[in-house]
Amino acid sequence: MSIVATQEQQRLVRIAARALAKAGLVTAFGHCSQRLSDDEFLVCAPQPMGLIKAGEPGTVVTIDGPLPEGVLGEVRMHQQIYRRRKEIKAICRFLSPQVMALAAMGHSPSARHGFSSYFYPKAPMWMDPALVRNDAAASGVADVMGDASAVIVGVNGAVTAADTMQKAVSLAWLLEDSARVELAVRAARGEAHVTFADAASAANRATWDGRIAERLWAYMTAGDIELS
Repeated sequence: MSIVATQEQQRLVRIAARALAKAGLVTAFGHCSQRLSDDEFLVCAPQPMGLIKAGEPGTVVTIDGPLPEGVLGEVRMHQQIYRRRKEIKAICRFLSPQVMALAAMGHSPSARHGFSSYFYPKAPMWMDPALVRNDAAASGVADVMGDASAVIVGVNGAVTAADTMQKAVSLAWLLEDSARVELAVRAARGEAHVTFADAASAANRATWDGRIAERLWAYMTAGDIELS
């Protein structure tokens, strides 16, 4: 028997969906989810994320099993990531403009500034340009992602994953800013510069201390219809 998501879990997923839309990281496409148990997760309603209404429920999806009726095909990526990585509690699938522009040139943003240190040396990239709407492709994306915090899904956006929804949403914003900086650096022909000497220096900068995720979450959800 499927677990029932609580009102607070439903609310969190809706707020996250609208936050991604407010930040310009999604338009008519994208989805986010929250793990409910070892076997199930809650995904947002299958419509433009910024249009999800207060109280509108998402759908509970089993990690091992077919997608429920009406759930978007690319939610298979969520299934595969949750299956492989027990520490992951939330996933965001988004199609942000700078990430997609860089991906159109076959590139993922390098760790060039503080915000991009979270993806050192760069987010891995699934190179197939097709939409990920079958289990084999979703499995391939999850394999390419490995234990990274994000994966570029060809020319179709990206996925972030973390142990909280606040971090997963924050990582989406951070990845888009990483792509913005990468494009600016390449336009100035400065791509030869190395910002972080090694993984240790990048890891030192990629901290969540100092309420990094909490502050980004507050910034991205300000004015939401379900926040008092």
